[in-house]
Amino acid sequence: MGSVTTSHELFEVRRIAIIGAGPSGLAAAKYLIAEDSYEQLDVYEQQPEVGGVWFYSPEIVGVTPVPHTTPRGPPELPIWPKGSPAPLFSNPMYQHLNTNIPKPLMQYSDQNFDSQSRLFPSRQDVQTYLIKYSQDVRHLIKFFTQVADVHLVSKDGKDHWELTSRSIITEEQKTVEYDAVIVANGHYSVPFIPAVQGIEAFNAAYPSTIIHSKAYRSPDAFKNNKVIVIGSAASGLDIGTQISKVCRKPLLNSVKTSSELKLEQENKEEVPPIAEYLVDERAVRFEDGRIEKDIDAIVYCTGYLYSYPFLKSMEPPIVTNGRRVRDTYEQLFHINHPTLAFTALPQKSIPFPLSEAQAAAIAKVWANKLALPSKLKMIEFEEKRIEELGDGAGFHVLGFPNDARYINFMYDWVKTANDGFAKEPARWGSELVHLRERYQEVRKKFVEAGGQAKTLEELGFEFSLKY
Repeated sequence: MGSVTTSHELFEVRRIAIIGAGPSGLAAAKYLIAEDSYEQLDVYEQQPEVGGVWFYSPEIVGVTPVPHTTPRGPPELPIWPKGSPAPLFSNPMYQHLNTNIPKPLMQYSDQNFDSQSRLFPSRQDVQTYLIKYSQDVRHLIKFFTQVADVHLVSKDGKDHWELTSRSIITEEQKTVEYDAVIVANGHYSVPFIPAVQGIEAFNAAYPSTIIHSKAYRSPDAFKNNKVIVIGSAASGLDIGTQISKVCRKPLLNSVKTSSELKLEQENKEEVPPIAEYLVDERAVRFEDGRIEKDIDAIVYCTGYLYSYPFLKSMEPPIVTNGRRVRDTYEQLFHINHPTLAFTALPQKSIPFPLSEAQAAAIAKVWANKLALPSKLKMIEFEEKRIEELGDGAGFHVLGFPNDARYINFMYDWVKTANDGFAKEPARWGSELVHLRERYQEVRKKFVEAGGQAKTLEELGFEFSLKY
């Protein structure tokens, strides 16, 4: 393994690979270019277009095992639908999806959403927005190229990275050496379905009854069915609302805690978590003892596992059970090997401006214009976060107001660089912080008003929104 780089050693970063051309990968490319300190920048993207999770694939690849609790496995395989000009990978995007974040909060600091898009933009609007955002970095992107392996090597006492990629079209493999790597491939690929008593036998007896939200595309298949949707976060709320309009009433929403936001709740009934599956009755028993029989469909909106199959050679492992990414400072730089960075790990945050702030920090640190703390200080940061939030899924959760504080902390840190900003990231003023605090209230009013409003003012909200 390579030596440990600390803030007392100068980085020698000239060649950088970015894995993923989704929202955080695109932001990383822009800020690295703006820094004008690097000789080579390659962006690897397995899809035919930018967008990452926002690039909609109507086809669904494979079936998620039930239960599914491990992040380990080979890179995902594509499909080549009949008549399609290109192979595709499935992702969690479904047919009728609008963001759950209003566009003044969601957008990058240097590009507004189209004035004609709805206040909570559709998936199509977001994809169009990202294609526009990508225009000045598209020449760097290697489309149809999947990263198969990233291997750490040591040369002259410095860490280097051998990246092996594979063409999705020709299957040709190529290995290139880089001085640094940004992992920007997201964390919405490997579904999590918990191991509940009896779930495996139930799934064997009634195949396809249990699915994960990654396989959801539209409510049509649930018409007149008795349905349980598990989870009350953004996907559980939205998918449950869509299905509730066509399924047998009421839709049962299995939750650990009551949802903070109620949308069209008259068609839903909140029930406790499932304690056991009962095969003979095609039933489930909830934690309060209630039994529901003759279940037609169960949709797990229970999130995803962090998974990096191309980093399988790293020791100690980057991920173990998939609930968090290990050995990271500020959820960004690998502590032992800080020429490896992970973007957009935080959850319950606003990812586009957060990715900008992280990208600005990476660009400055690797250009030796901004110093990382000592290794000891970075270890202390991680240990303190584990002590406060645990060594599991909660480690990466920000939520409000911590996501606003994180964005502004990154901004203020980058501002201390010895040459100032090469490209200025987002910094949230009081108006954006206030909107972040109230955005669920805004969303509820947006839905109640018919879901067509384009501005906050149309809904009666007045914010003077400035970065």
